[in-house]
Amino acid sequence: MKKDLFLNVLFRILATFAASGLGVIGAGAIAGIPVLKAVFMAGIAGVAIVVEGLSRAFLEDGKLSSAEINDVFKKVDKKATPK
Repeated sequence: MKKDLFLNVLFRILATFAASGLGVIGAGAIAGIPVLKAVFMAGIAGVAIVVEGLSRAFLEDGKLSSAEINDVFKKVDKKATPK
């Protein structure tokens, strides 16, 4: 169970990096910033938000529930559909 949760969070962090990074390609090109630099900066910023949120949720009670994990990732995914 913990291995599945770990892999889920890891893959979601990678997806956060990709979604955050790829979302700025056009903006970086318009601003004259090299594409790879823009992608990495945005990707790292998205991952930092997630890692900080997971850390804060873990500090509250020493556990991470699925609801807490989902809440953290929703903060980064601006296009998430509310359920």
